[in-house]
Amino acid sequence: MGSVSEIPHETRMAKWKKDVKIENGGSSLYMDIVDTPGISTKVDYKEFMNTYGLDKNEAKHRAKEATEGVIESIRWLEDVDGVLLVMDSTKDPFTQVNVTILGNLEARKLPVLIAANKIDAEDSSPATLKAAFPQHPVIPISALTGYNSDDLYTRMVSHFRKKRRGRRR
Repeated sequence: MGSVSEIPHETRMAKWKKDVKIENGGSSLYMDIVDTPGISTKVDYKEFMNTYGLDKNEAKHRAKEATEGVIESIRWLEDVDGVLLVMDSTKDPFTQVNVTILGNLEARKLPVLIAANKIDAEDSSPATLKAAFPQHPVIPISALTGYNSDDLYTRMVSHFRKKRRGRRR
């Protein structure tokens, strides 16, 4: 729902969209979508300066907002019935962040569907995500091109509909 940038933490505040209807074939699912900032264990303003060329004030401002956004993302877990977790299929899935997030979601008994993003990239490996997290369905997608979005929607309808906890989401 938010803008995309090469600079990390472009989304720094959660965005909420109510009553989104996902349709696929004869099935549909209404849900509220919360697009949260990416969760990370380290937000350093110097990385924004050194790697992305932001001036010091802008870098510090972005780092402060990004840190607040990470905290806000974790708070949203109290109000969700299921999670579509978008992971970069070109990166090592065994990061502290991924393991911590999935452990937290599993402890809350939330249904999780993993979208293995960036399958259009040459070094993409959705199979690595499937092997790393076999307890969760993994759907290879390309958010850039829209590849496999129909399969993702089909899986969302079936996975979240059967696992919701009584509230319409």
